[in-house]
This record gives sequence, structure tokens and C-alpha cells, in this order.
Amino acid sequence: MARVSTYLNFSNNTEEAFNFYKSVFGTEFEGGINRFGDMPPQEGMPPVSDDIKSLVLHVALPITGGYMLMGSDAPEQMGFKVNMGNNVYINLEPDTREEADRLFNALSAGGAVEMPMADMFWGAYFGSFTDKFGIKWMVNVQNT
Repeated sequence: MARVSTYLNFSNNTEEAFNFYKSVFGTEFEGGINRFGDMPPQEGMPPVSDDIKSLVLHVALPITGGYMLMGSDAPEQMGFKVNMGNNVYINLEPDTREEADRLFNALSAGGAVEMPMADMFWGAYFGSFTDKFGIKWMVNVQNT
């Protein structure tokens, strides 16, 4: 089923933040905590260094009203730098690849594509961009 969530990036304290949110909302992580050390090697990318293997690659927490809060650490060693303004994304999860492409192409028109839509190692069709108004978006469809 299609859904919308908010995706938060942190400077290496995602686990602390999400444990706090978990205590406030009294819910459990959906799928546990995935870490950078769990990520398979990526072609053309250096191996994940030991100092970031324990950082959070992805975590999802249902909060209220069926809304999902998601997050990740953004290690500078992997080319990320968290600044206020790039730490929050609206994450769209449509039901089909066709709808994902439609949303991605329409919303990114006049903006800046960060990652074009492509199949990802976590089993999804994914892309990200900043729209022409400076709002950051992710589009993620789980492959079925």
C-alpha cells in the first residue's frame, strides 16, 4: 500500500535520536536497525571503513496515525554532510514503478536530481532529488 513518510539524516547519532522517539511513541522499529556494516560492497565505491560500520544505514519507526518516521546517519567519510535544510526528506512510497517514475519526473522538473531512479541493493527502485523550491524528496518502491 502506498504511503508517505519523513526521512531524517543525522550526524552519527541516529540511533540515539530514534531510541528517544521510540520511548516517546511506545512503538517498535520496523525491520530493526540496518547498519552501514550490513551493506554489500558497491561497485566503484571503496569498502565501508570500520569506524562507520556500526552507524545507522536505515531505521523506520511508526509514530502516530500510521505515519512512519525514518532515518539514517550521514557519515562525511561517505560523502555526506548534514546541514540544517538537507537533513529532512519527504519520502514517497507509491505502489508501482510507473507511479514512482511519474512522481519523480514531475516533482524533479526544474530541480536537481541527486540519485536517478534505479534498482538498489535493499530490494527497491529508488531515487532522490531537490525540487525547484528547495524541498528534498525520495521516491522508493519495494520490488515485489
